[in-house]
Amino acid sequence: MNIYDFKVKAMDGSEKSLAAYRGKVLLVVNTATECGFTPQYTGLQELYAKYADKGLEILDFPCNQFAGQAPGSNEDIHTFCTGRFGVTFPQFDKIDVNGENEAPLYTFLKSQKGGLMGGRIKWNFTKFLVDRDGNVVARFAPTKVPADFEAKIAALL
Repeated sequence: MNIYDFKVKAMDGSEKSLAAYRGKVLLVVNTATECGFTPQYTGLQELYAKYADKGLEILDFPCNQFAGQAPGSNEDIHTFCTGRFGVTFPQFDKIDVNGENEAPLYTFLKSQKGGLMGGRIKWNFTKFLVDRDGNVVARFAPTKVPADFEAKIAALL
């Protein structure tokens, strides 16, 4: 099993297979618009602008599980991110990343790179790096800004 076996909901509620990203390097991020880490959108967009044409995709999954820091509709979140940070990478439907309603994608990601806290996602802006073959190769804590792991992305490209 790898990441390409999963289907997720797009912002408009339609189903999207992650197989559409086969052969790409993926950075999967749970985000929030009212979090202290929200300015990381700037660094994420910079990475995307620099490496998208080389095969990087950033997959943004808003998550309201941590102190309600991703309020509003998918459209509200998208408008905020595009207007304030110029985000052009794919954004998806709001999800849960822990607990009984967690998205199956996140169950898989955590099983591959558990990290601290027994695999639980600690906070918004936890990032998973996936190679071109769909293997989860790294997990980065919310405190790691995109510049901290740019070299790892570049090496996979």
